[in-house]
Amino acid sequence: MKKALDANQLKLIAILAMTVDHIAWLLFPGYSSGALPVVMHIIGRLTCPIMCYFIAEGYYHTRNINKYTFRLFLFAVISHFAYIFASNDFVDARSFIPFYFGGILNQTSVMWPLAWGLVMLRVANSERFTQLQKTLLVILICLVSFPSDWSCIASLCVLAFGTNRGDLRAQGRWMLFFVAIYAVVYFFALDKLYGVLQMAVALSLPLLARYNGQRGTNAQVNKFLKWFFYLYYPLHLTILGAIQYFR
Repeated sequence: MKKALDANQLKLIAILAMTVDHIAWLLFPGYSSGALPVVMHIIGRLTCPIMCYFIAEGYYHTRNINKYTFRLFLFAVISHFAYIFASNDFVDARSFIPFYFGGILNQTSVMWPLAWGLVMLRVANSERFTQLQKTLLVILICLVSFPSDWSCIASLCVLAFGTNRGDLRAQGRWMLFFVAIYAVVYFFALDKLYGVLQMAVALSLPLLARYNGQRGTNAQVNKFLKWFFYLYYPLHLTILGAIQYFR
């Protein structure tokens, strides 16, 4: 298979798919079984695996891992407010306070478990910890990242992509295993159709198989897109939240 997609192109596919998914939640709130919203949500399943993959790639490519980690957590905080504002459960300013209204799931955005996924990968590759300590820290990170969009599954997928780098088959197997757990919980706790729908993340693997290992061909475009990818997530959620709030 020809590897014709660079990182910028894959990330653009991811944010386009994400936008389609979020527009579906706006236009068809709840777990609609109509053909159009279901197809839109299936398209949206491309996003999380691609995001997880490039968080892990970022670990290996960044020149300063501490700055990279800080940047992810900073945008996780910023994105929290945009995510809650765009949520169908948004009531007022109190909604921004996690667990205020008694909920447990989806208390913050996917940026939170993605940031913790990077920490998880750092722990796994660290020589400072014993295997037991690493296991306990991974469990702790799962607990901390659990009450978010995509839960601790996103963190574990970052770990899977990062620790099996260069072996897409192993990466795919572990990613599908973790998402299958998420799908089962979704199936029994939230909605059966949307539980099954989560497994459409498999559609991301043929795209990742075409990744050529390059960021992009133009340095200036690369610099612009670096910040565009960070800013787009909270910005588009704020816009969708405003449409929902004021319509």
